[in-house]
Amino acid sequence: MPAPGYPEGIVVVGNRVYVSGPATFGTAGKGASEVRAFNLATGAPAGTIVIAGEDLTQEHALSCITADAQGRLYALSTQLGVVRLTPAANNTFAQDIYAPLPPDLAPCTPQSVGACSPTVFDGPPLLNDLTFDWAGNLYITDSFQATVFRVAPGGGAPQVWFQSPALAGIPFNIGLNGIRVSPDQKKVYVTVTLPAANPAAGAVYSIPRVAAPAAASLALVHTYAAGEAPDGIAFGLTGKLYVALAVSNAISVLNPNGTEKTRFTGPAGSPIPFDGPANIAFDRRGSLLVTNHASLSNNAANFAVLETFVGDLAFPLPQPFIF
Repeated sequence: MPAPGYPEGIVVVGNRVYVSGPATFGTAGKGASEVRAFNLATGAPAGTIVIAGEDLTQEHALSCITADAQGRLYALSTQLGVVRLTPAANNTFAQDIYAPLPPDLAPCTPQSVGACSPTVFDGPPLLNDLTFDWAGNLYITDSFQATVFRVAPGGGAPQVWFQSPALAGIPFNIGLNGIRVSPDQKKVYVTVTLPAANPAAGAVYSIPRVAAPAAASLALVHTYAAGEAPDGIAFGLTGKLYVALAVSNAISVLNPNGTEKTRFTGPAGSPIPFDGPANIAFDRRGSLLVTNHASLSNNAANFAVLETFVGDLAFPLPQPFIF
């Protein structure tokens, strides 16, 4: 991947793979965030979408990306919120803001009135991942505020949907991270990368997909007990959950009951190893497409999308019609 590097988000739309970035800090004074397009069959570059409207003198980043049934892209900007990119003439995209940044919530105290953040530190919003359900609701993880926000079909201000101290990360680091809706649409699955309670015990949780899930309904699916840093996730057609492990440099495969079935440690014969794998898509031919984020090594030679055969296909990622 060329500059700006640090690729994180990935989504397949038709015969294109779209990759968003840079997802990193230290971007003040540098170029604009971008979405890169590639040919799904060949991997050849197929265009670049430069994000407009960022204040490049300040920190700016683009984390994850998804799409709707009309082929429009939705990318998370740390400055702008949810940026919608609509295909236009001559391989260009029109840009608008589908949802602004969520509110900056103060940490919860016994005296708190209204929305607050169930964290021990006062961090700003840090949008990380997003996913639609088939009804058109958009769910967004906030890594600094231990909050899943939801945007109603058609866009608008994000609303607090679910919060829990269990989703909080260590101060000013990545807590709540990846998110996907289960194949039966009954649950929302999330990862917590560096939990505040025990940073070594990254976890996968599920939340009932209802209008207002109770705090007690959060269910632990799997714990990674060796500081492995679970990141992005994706469901296979087999019902297995594929989990990117950013520190272990592997893809963990979980059975529907939460037990680990196997791991993949990188594409066989690749000159580029897994280096901070962040997010996952399927290529429709039995392989995963994995963004090599390299956020810890900062090795620009490893910024890439790697293809790893797993013998599974994607359970259809919700890409609803949005009006």
